[in-house]
Amino acid sequence: MTEEHEVLTTDEAAALLRVSTKTVLSLANSGALPGEKVGRAWRFLRSDVLSFVRGADSKRGRKGGDG
Repeated sequence: MTEEHEVLTTDEAAALLRVSTKTVLSLANSGALPGEKVGRAWRFLRSDVLSFVRGADSKRGRKGGDG
C-alpha cells in the first residue's frame, strides 16, 4: 500500500493535523474532512487529510492577502 492510500485512525489523523481527536471528529461529522465510518470508528486516507490542510492553507492565504 502506498503512503497516499494509507488509512489513518482518528488518533493518527489528529496527530497529523496537530489537533485534538474531538476536532477531527467534528470536522468529519460536518463533512469538512473526508472520511468513512467503519462500525463506530472513523477512518481517513492520508492523502485526504493532507489535501484538507492544503485547502485550508490556500483559503487562509487568500483571505489574509499575504500570498
